[in-house]
Amino acid sequence: MASILEVRGIAKSFSALRVISDLTFDVKEGEILGLIGPNGAGKSTAINLIGGAMRPNQGDILFEGKSVIGLQPHMLVRRGVVRTFQSTTVYPTCKVWENIYRGAYTHTYPGFWHALLETPRARASRANGRARTHALLNELGLSSVAEQSAGSLPYGFQKMLGLAIALAAEPSLIMMDEPAAGLSVEEADRITAIIRAVNRRGVSVIVVDHNMRFIKGLCDRVVVLHHGTKLMVGTPDEVTADPRVIEAYLGIVHEPT
Repeated sequence: MASILEVRGIAKSFSALRVISDLTFDVKEGEILGLIGPNGAGKSTAINLIGGAMRPNQGDILFEGKSVIGLQPHMLVRRGVVRTFQSTTVYPTCKVWENIYRGAYTHTYPGFWHALLETPRARASRANGRARTHALLNELGLSSVAEQSAGSLPYGFQKMLGLAIALAAEPSLIMMDEPAAGLSVEEADRITAIIRAVNRRGVSVIVVDHNMRFIKGLCDRVVVLHHGTKLMVGTPDEVTADPRVIEAYLGIVHEPT
């Protein structure tokens, strides 16, 4: 299976602090890849590097076979790489449907002159954006709150809306930073079902999370980071049974004397 993303020996330092060191892994087309590790392992930094929010000090990142080093996040969104964040990131004073419509704008904006002159292309673009928004409202169970302001929603709904905004950009690869954080078991199970449905449509996924129940029930493979380096990669069962991973998360387990 071909790789949609290749991370090749990237490193990132902040002054004398080395956060990521010689990190290499890939994401297969149509794969759900977990990225786990203890606090401070470098997971969010890795996502920031892939998503263009930071630039690595060394190494390369290839998306669909082409280097994307130096591209800004909005440029990567146009190429098909989007992300969600640990905290909810919505436009709180806008209605729910308006938030999703804004997410679709990357692919529905017809261009300045078309928008200014209200051309058929501009009208068709708006219609496509509305259709995309309506479909996502239904798919993610947000239709009942479509007219509410995003900031008034409960936390679980805001997390779902953040996912809808990302999906509105029609990504080929979506990176999700702790999508299950702060959710109930039922809400986490719903997020799992939605991610699987998105993945079945051909979208590759990177998931960062501490919830191992969530990771084991969702991911095809898991990359484990520790002190900014790759500790191992394997299936969820292989990873959770590996003594190195257990030690990294829990500390050294001493045998009874």
